[in-house]
Amino acid sequence: AQKFPNLKVFKVVELVHYGLEGNKAPPISKYHGVHLEPEQYHKKLAEPNTVIIDVRNHYEAAIGRFVPPQEAASKNGNKDSNDTTDSPKATKHDSSQPPPKWLDPLMRKSTEFPPWLDKPETKEELKGKQVLMYCTGGIRCERATALLRYKMETDPEIKALGIKGVYQLQGGIDKYFKAFPDGGYWQGKNYVFDKRFAHAPPKIDGELHGRKERSGVAKEDSESDNAAATVSETTTKPPPVASVPVMGKCEACAKPWDMYRGKRRCPTCGVPSLICKECFIADRDGIKKLGREVRCDLCVEQGIKSKKELRKKDEKDIEEYEKRMSQKGLLTPNKADPPNPGGVTRLFLKNMCRKNMDEATLVQALPGITHIVWRTDRKTGKFLGSGWVEMATPGDAARAVAQDGIRLFGRPLKIMFQAPDGKDVWPPPSSSISYS
Repeated sequence: AQKFPNLKVFKVVELVHYGLEGNKAPPISKYHGVHLEPEQYHKKLAEPNTVIIDVRNHYEAAIGRFVPPQEAASKNGNKDSNDTTDSPKATKHDSSQPPPKWLDPLMRKSTEFPPWLDKPETKEELKGKQVLMYCTGGIRCERATALLRYKMETDPEIKALGIKGVYQLQGGIDKYFKAFPDGGYWQGKNYVFDKRFAHAPPKIDGELHGRKERSGVAKEDSESDNAAATVSETTTKPPPVASVPVMGKCEACAKPWDMYRGKRRCPTCGVPSLICKECFIADRDGIKKLGREVRCDLCVEQGIKSKKELRKKDEKDIEEYEKRMSQKGLLTPNKADPPNPGGVTRLFLKNMCRKNMDEATLVQALPGITHIVWRTDRKTGKFLGSGWVEMATPGDAARAVAQDGIRLFGRPLKIMFQAPDGKDVWPPPSSSISYS
């Protein structure tokens, strides 16, 4: 066992940042998926009409993942010795139903999950299926399954998909390995956030790490036997040593590789770099340096060549997703409209994008706006990123304030009630909106 050198405790809004904090978060206690113990989850992995969503980051999935069986209901056609369920022997899938399918959301971070879940191609994959989710320890699945089940109840598009159920692996991969030490349906290694970086299932890991010891013992025993007696003509072969399929590849030379080592990260997105030993040593010794062109496979596939490009992509994806949710009235699932006993219809807005904010965007984001007054610099006339709006009714004003924090052009919009002070005419006749 290893201990961490330091311990820091601090308050966070989310244990895992999905961008679903506060009023954007469906209550986990109400919407989380059905928790399945490893043995139950193992059995469902083999069922047809099933999609298995890996809610970890892509660089974690790159070196190991579940590989559901495409033909037999059990891994080798026989019931696994660790499987306590009553799964049939060598039961094949109904040919009329699609076999289970693994899905990788291709995330660098968990904030990319909500937009991915809302993509048309994702919805097509989920249509008529039962959904299984898993992660390292089970924490990320709590938020991910809750979001999907909330949308199944409230979003007409998701409701129409006819999803058969949402399940999550209780205790995550870690607990699955304890129930299936030989790996079960797992292939490759499990990425972990400690000095190990990754490990194989316990039984396989133990055999791999015990290889040197067995070789040494065998050598000593052989020498001792030779000194004491004549070697038998018939020798017994040592038991085969388990192996782990290498799922990943070096980002520099494409050699099969699954070990994250060193401190190098993708120069454009910052995720850990998968670099083989030879390329790592060549870079360290100055023989062949790893330039900025050596990027993670996601940045290569998506054509991302700078941090600025990635930031714009992320902001655009999140903004478009939140705009769609807002239009459906789904952005604030667990927060009622704030009270407005004074019937205030004037709102103050701040933290707007000075470069891109316009009337059309604001009216679309906050339905019910009738007048807008942009706050500008008295000398230069430049927009200062804040202003006032008049809403058609007190109810419209309350619903707008309930969306406090909505992201427009990548910035969280601050929205608050601010009644007129009576010193000026409100709303100014010239501020009536022209967009419709």
